[in-house]
Amino acid sequence: MAKLVECVPNFSEGRRPEVIDAICKAITSLDGVVLLDKEMDYDHNRAVVTFVSHPKVAVEAAFEGYKKAAELIDMTTHKGEHPRMGACDVCPFIPLSDMTIEEAVELANRLGKKVGDELQIPVYLYEDAATTPKRKNLAKVRTGEYEGIRDAIETDPTRKPDYGPAKMNLKAGSTAIGVRFPLVAFNVYLDTNKKWVADKIADAIRSLRGGYRFVKALGFEIKERDQVQISMNLVNYTKTPIFRVFETIKSEAARYGVNVTSSEIVGLVPNDAILDVADFYLRFENFSKDQVLEEKLRSIGGGAAGAVGETFYDEVASSSPAPGGGSVAASAGALGAALSAMVCRLTVGKKQYADVKDELSEVRDKVDALRAELTQLIETDKEAFNKVMESFKLPPGTERDKATEEATKGAALVPLTVMKKSLEVMKLAKTIAEKGNENSISDAGVAGLMAMAAVDGAWYNVRINLTSLADGDFVVKTKEEAAAIHNEAERLAAAIRERVESKL
Repeated sequence: MAKLVECVPNFSEGRRPEVIDAICKAITSLDGVVLLDKEMDYDHNRAVVTFVSHPKVAVEAAFEGYKKAAELIDMTTHKGEHPRMGACDVCPFIPLSDMTIEEAVELANRLGKKVGDELQIPVYLYEDAATTPKRKNLAKVRTGEYEGIRDAIETDPTRKPDYGPAKMNLKAGSTAIGVRFPLVAFNVYLDTNKKWVADKIADAIRSLRGGYRFVKALGFEIKERDQVQISMNLVNYTKTPIFRVFETIKSEAARYGVNVTSSEIVGLVPNDAILDVADFYLRFENFSKDQVLEEKLRSIGGGAAGAVGETFYDEVASSSPAPGGGSVAASAGALGAALSAMVCRLTVGKKQYADVKDELSEVRDKVDALRAELTQLIETDKEAFNKVMESFKLPPGTERDKATEEATKGAALVPLTVMKKSLEVMKLAKTIAEKGNENSISDAGVAGLMAMAAVDGAWYNVRINLTSLADGDFVVKTKEEAAAIHNEAERLAAAIRERVESKL
């Protein structure tokens, strides 16, 4: 399995979607970065963004997010319910596959130095990356928030940052960068608007006040709902599971004559954390997660690919115009990347291919990342088409014309991205065909064919979207770029075909 790290930067902006969109665009501008999730909260005035990538690009991707946030968010005017210390408030790395805590700590230090040196933002390392025991706890690092750190950083030696200047960046603030176990952000709502009740319950369950060791909790008033909320970070759901915290909150709330009305997960949550909740409330006997259909399909790998793919195939075959040709093109590219990765894995570790082990290991990691990106583009293409359809629902006039123009540009740029990514797959497939396991030469050839089909299909979709645009400069520029990609892809396809034919 390829090395993967998750990164979850939290930005102090929850009221301007265009700002978070710009930040996400900056983060995903690097090859190999896949955006998993983004969530905004108006009352907290905060956004949580989640992306995964190979460690080699994770630091640069996170830095691009920091740079864009520093440009677009002004902490001197920021107001919100959630504690905060900077435009990019916190940025934890979470090691996923084939990745150690120590390697993630190295990423945190590299990012901290880069943010401190190049953006002049004070950086504090926390959790597993902390340089002192007192900085392991994020709440202690963030004590005083933006204003308190601003006033103390130059005179209080305990507030000296790990990287960057010992002076607050007034616009961008300061930041905390760390490494942690997968965290569950969990909120519970009560049927009262009395904030003191939420504060009391938060105090009862949080680790700092003698509650659960792996729970961080605060009480908030959510004015738009006329309710209060207990906002929590469960920093180790295996030691303090969701259901235990939820039951404790219900019990504590009853003491004050209030009830729990609902709860929510913010961002992504590990599957095991939710299965633990189901197991607790349903009182399963002899339950195993292999009984969950999706888990079983995942565990048996390639043999389940057809079954998993049926949902997508059914969607394509339906009367709905999306997902359509653009998504299918992206799917073809993802399959080309997946097949390329397979040949790499059938090569690396074989004695007769020892001389190309390092090179094909690197190629494997690249095609794994491209597969993830192209898989994401299947859905992105569908979303882009739906935005065009939504623009047609606006009242006739200038605003609708403008919205349709912008949405159609977006619908053209998505398949252009598919072309770019699929071209990268073809370049790597050529290397695999030349240096990979010769017993799998036909697989390398099919990988090239699939990637070429992706380029062809995406090329059609770029062109059809350009036909209705009024922006002539955009049309010419986009068409020229796409044509150049297509021409290069055809040359690569011919080279791959020649190599494969010579070995059959």
